[in-house]
Amino acid sequence: MKKSLITAVLFTLFSMPALASQKTVTLLVPGMTCSACPITVKAALKRVDGVSSVQVRYEERDATVTFDDEKATVEAITEATNNAGYPSTLIQSGAK
Repeated sequence: MKKSLITAVLFTLFSMPALASQKTVTLLVPGMTCSACPITVKAALKRVDGVSSVQVRYEERDATVTFDDEKATVEAITEATNNAGYPSTLIQSGAK
């Protein structure tokens, strides 16, 4: 009985990180008007806790962000670009 309970508890504890999922979103960032703007946008997005990957494309005026949905939200991500002076809006969302 004790062994079963310990096994169940350990299994639950080690399974917890697997519950969080990676999510990828693409943001429209129309305020990027020069080739230096993506550097600022990328830096702001990387400071959001839970963000693991950022790709910013100046020509398309967008940013693709991969993040842990247990630590970050789309709202926190768009707020980061807004606070950096580059308002953004969600154009695509998906789970990995």
